Amino acid sequence: MRRHLFTIIGILVCLSSANAQNSPKWTDKAKKAVVSVITYDNSNKIKSTGNGFFISADGVVLSDYSLFEGANRAVIVNADGKEIPVESIMGANAMYDIIKFKVSSEKKHPALEVAKNAPAVGETVYLLPYSTQKYADCEAGKVLKVDSIGTNGFYYTLDIKSSSKSISCPVMNANGQVIGLIQKSATEDAKEIYAIGASLAEALNISALSINDTYLSKINIKKALPDNEDQALIYIMMATGKISAEERLAILNDFVAKFPESTEGYLRRAAYYMDVNDENSWKLADSDMKSANSVSKKKSETDFNISKLIYTYNISIGDKKHNPNWTYEKAIDMINTTIASDPQPLYIQYRGDIYFAMKKYAEAFDNYQKVNQSPIAAPSTFFSASKAKQLTEGADMNEALALLDSAVVRLTKPYTADAAPYFYERADLKARIGKHREAVADYNTFYDIAVGNVNAQFYYQREQSEIQCKMFQQAIDDMNKAIELESDNFALWAEKGSLHMRVSQFNEAIAALEKAKSIDPKESSVYRMIGYCQIQSNNKKDGIANLTKAKEMGDTVAGTILEKMK
Repeated sequence: MRRHLFTIIGILVCLSSANAQNSPKWTDKAKKAVVSVITYDNSNKIKSTGNGFFISADGVVLSDYSLFEGANRAVIVNADGKEIPVESIMGANAMYDIIKFKVSSEKKHPALEVAKNAPAVGETVYLLPYSTQKYADCEAGKVLKVDSIGTNGFYYTLDIKSSSKSISCPVMNANGQVIGLIQKSATEDAKEIYAIGASLAEALNISALSINDTYLSKINIKKALPDNEDQALIYIMMATGKISAEERLAILNDFVAKFPESTEGYLRRAAYYMDVNDENSWKLADSDMKSANSVSKKKSETDFNISKLIYTYNISIGDKKHNPNWTYEKAIDMINTTIASDPQPLYIQYRGDIYFAMKKYAEAFDNYQKVNQSPIAAPSTFFSASKAKQLTEGADMNEALALLDSAVVRLTKPYTADAAPYFYERADLKARIGKHREAVADYNTFYDIAVGNVNAQFYYQREQSEIQCKMFQQAIDDMNKAIELESDNFALWAEKGSLHMRVSQFNEAIAALEKAKSIDPKESSVYRMIGYCQIQSNNKKDGIANLTKAKEMGDTVAGTILEKMK
């Protein structure tokens, strides 16, 4: 019996020795980097399970993308059996079924070193499985083929024993460096298996345009921000409007954590809290504005941006509950402090904008005029000065027109859509001060810039000036076009009727006015105008009837006409 016992022990020792020889010396240490990955759906039910491995001590893991597609959350289970939540997705490629993500890193994680170079064909490599056991044997095999992907990626064909449980487990070289991740095989009993290069997976990242990546959008787990601050800011800008308020705050929190010395994160998060607009958010916004100032390398610029936040808040708040400390006066005080130390024309222009919002048009005009005498003078600054002048009590409108002329002369030809508002504004102002022929010319230029894409209001306004220039046919054409766009507009039909009356086209006038009456039969002026046209067309009976109807409805002009007919 003792002899048999020694024989069994001897066999076990030999097997253990053989296993130790099959597995390189780095195996026990390396296996601690291999993890199990579990993903969950939106009902918090397990969606998929698979493998992955750490490639950095701060918690970066490589695995297969298919595990995460449609997932709402995920965890890993490390070699010690500890469950750790996935914090963010750092990059993915659905074509090669690879993903890079990060887990929380309260302490350092055991990680594999990614090989810089591909192994040679015929070189021995090792498949390292996930295991929570003390011993984990590698499966050895040979590299059959190495294919290049791009400039620094590889795809391997391997002669190595594997199974579906090995997907995304690491393939190691003799030095204990990871060269790739096992890929899914076409069949379970395939003689050859494939691995995607770990260097390709390691290089995955989130870029400024990743918000539009279809495969990333299929993962309902937070995405990491780009590593570059400018790229991260673009990413946030592009994400706004595509994500929920909660997700937006999470991204802003990530930005502040990742770039704590950047004022942008604090200012953007302050803007978010200002939009929330409750007392707790007011405190958080104030705190972020103070933090922005504390890390700022240029105080004047930061004060300017904070002043803009307060200005924007006042513009957008409307009748909602208002923070009494965030007023236009506060914005003015801050921008005055900024200008005192750094009198840039941009800041002066902005001060004009605040005064304009406060309806202090004279002060706004003075600031805009200072900008117009600076190197940043532009069509827009002269336009702003003109608007402020127009709204200043007792101002000379000819001076306002001269400012618009200065704006237009600075526009670049051929005119683009950006030039259209300048001509429309100038046409409107010319019409108001009686320069109707010049107004029509500007309306025509606006029409050409807009390539005819105008509304009924435009045709009505141009018609009003055309009448004053006695351009009656053009006026009639414009009214017809306006009515084509708004066929149920009472005012347009009434205006068309009045226009035909002006040129003694009484039948056309009556037809237009009858249409106006059908839209609004309670308007007395329509009956009066129809009656007048009927009398002019020798239909005195019906004309008197309509004038009488208008008089009964309270139209005093109709009563005067009837009196004169007696």
